[in-house]
Amino acid sequence: MTGSLHTGDHLAQLYRDVEQYYSRKIKTHGATPLGVAWPCQPTQELRFVQLLRVCGQEASFSLNDLGCGYGALLAFLAKRHRRKKVDYLGLDLSAQMIDEARRLWGRRSQTEFLVANASPRVADYSLASGIFNVKLNQSEALWTHFVETTLTAMRAASRKGFAVNFLAPLAQGETAQTELYRTPPGVWQSYCEKNFHAQVEVLQGYGMREFTLLARLA
Repeated sequence: MTGSLHTGDHLAQLYRDVEQYYSRKIKTHGATPLGVAWPCQPTQELRFVQLLRVCGQEASFSLNDLGCGYGALLAFLAKRHRRKKVDYLGLDLSAQMIDEARRLWGRRSQTEFLVANASPRVADYSLASGIFNVKLNQSEALWTHFVETTLTAMRAASRKGFAVNFLAPLAQGETAQTELYRTPPGVWQSYCEKNFHAQVEVLQGYGMREFTLLARLA
């Protein structure tokens, strides 16, 4: 897609930069939305509502949560979907995030956490909330490569579907923060349809300048 070549070293450095950014966040703010760079719990949970639509009405399923942070999705599931039986694997680049998640949720049945950038298991569904938003000082080309690599890994680790979200472009005249990655929905919708033969639904208009992609697999 990018037409550029990136070495494993470049991607490894990107992972280190992202890990350090989020480890600083959790160290400063603890197990709160600010600890994973979200401004508040209501918007954090609104994103979970959109992402979980990929799972439909299933009462039982396995789930990979990429960029799980301190396990906020588990708290949401316990509050809003307590009757669902979810076999959960949380993955994060930050060991500090994973330590906090294990402290909070280590006694939950069918729950594991790993420090990793991709899931070692295939689950019914995979989700990622916000992991593509903060690109720091990475180049646009390298960040695009990171998104491609991550989506490909999520597809490989999902039987039925996966869901991700992105920040949408700002309106004309608004000033963009250079450390944030924004993209039109069609870019990654087309990528998933072409490369993964997925049926992709775009969710917009839920009150924030962003969108969610639900990729359902044949």
